[in-house]
Amino acid sequence: MGFSIPAASRDGSDVSDATTRFQLDPSLLDKSLDCVHCGLCLSACPTYRITGRENSSPRGRIYLIRGVAEGKIEMGDLVAEELGLCLGCRACESECPAGVEYGAMLEKGREAVAVSGLRRGWGHRVEDFALGKILAYPRRLHAVVSILGRVQRLGLDRLAGMLLPFIGHARSLLPRIPAASERRRLPAFTPAEGERRGRVALLEGCVMAELFGDVNRATVRVLTRNGYDVIVPQNQGCCGALHAHSGDVATARRLAEKNIEAFGSTEYGPVDAVVSNSAGCGAALRETDQWLPGRGEALANQARDVCEWLDEVGLRPPTGAVPARVCYDDPCHLVHAQGIADAPRRLLSAIPELNLIDHADPHSCCGAAGTYNLLQPEMSGKVLAPKLDALAAVDPDWIASGNPGCMLQLRAGVRARGLAARVVHPVELLDRAYAKSKVAEG
Repeated sequence: MGFSIPAASRDGSDVSDATTRFQLDPSLLDKSLDCVHCGLCLSACPTYRITGRENSSPRGRIYLIRGVAEGKIEMGDLVAEELGLCLGCRACESECPAGVEYGAMLEKGREAVAVSGLRRGWGHRVEDFALGKILAYPRRLHAVVSILGRVQRLGLDRLAGMLLPFIGHARSLLPRIPAASERRRLPAFTPAEGERRGRVALLEGCVMAELFGDVNRATVRVLTRNGYDVIVPQNQGCCGALHAHSGDVATARRLAEKNIEAFGSTEYGPVDAVVSNSAGCGAALRETDQWLPGRGEALANQARDVCEWLDEVGLRPPTGAVPARVCYDDPCHLVHAQGIADAPRRLLSAIPELNLIDHADPHSCCGAAGTYNLLQPEMSGKVLAPKLDALAAVDPDWIASGNPGCMLQLRAGVRARGLAARVVHPVELLDRAYAKSKVAEG
């Protein structure tokens, strides 16, 4: 199967101008040339597996991005559609023997799509407004989520969902909005329990703080239980991951600048690591050096996923039992972007009476991919289906995953399938075990 090339460039002529070309970093262009079209990425790519189209594969998209950068392919609807159809799961990076940095290329390509005015349609306009005018500003986000909570309690979301299919789909993904008391900011300082081992800073996050405050609080408790003071800089902000994924790299850089300042020095002194409990946020922190070369290296080097950090320093094993059958499902931006697969499993295996069971599809994308499940609901559903089949086959009590988007997507899928499993973050199970440990010790 060959590549589909826009007619304007099939004769090999240079179709570039100020609106159809973009600058691909020399290092990325070199890496793209390393792609030998071996095809090892194809079986890992969700959209290629579903469509069978070469343009919808990693190597096809690399060809399109490089072609536009070199002025050989027109920046038009074909390029915009294929880059928008990509989930950005980066499973291809795990399979690539040449080390092609596909994720960085995708961000550059989507930035060019946005600059060219090809992010059309009301869905993209809503996304751009939400990311640029709400998500990037914690107070605005808190106010909007509070309004959504009132709408939920009045049942107006159900009425709107009946009238507008898009809202109905969004409503199926949105959890119950926590009460205001559950959405309070974490304390700036929480001391370690027992023998002190060090000090870490925690990225509170935007979605995590508003929808998963219980996970944030469990994270603080687990870290302090393991002997770490937990610092939560009050001037931190959104990590910028969703902005970069949508092509708004300028806002991602601005947010990264803010976090470099927030985590660079705290009033409590230097920290051993900057910990995140969101795979997407953690990947963004780890790539701050790519967004801000020469400035972002320190933050990138300090970034750790909470499961990675606890595994790295040595978990203080809980003694409280959690008798349950648990499936761990890998978030893409943890297993592929950060290369972390074994650490969460080792932590869960340390919980007494927890039976960690495998399912047939743990490393593939669930179809959440930031805002993808809202903008591409049909493809998102097709990507999720085999994972739900695999989970249903083993019928666990709990499904553990370390990313908010994945948790929302899996919860919606489990609910739709009528499965009994509850979806949680791995630290919630650790926190449960530690709580039972305290009861036993008391």
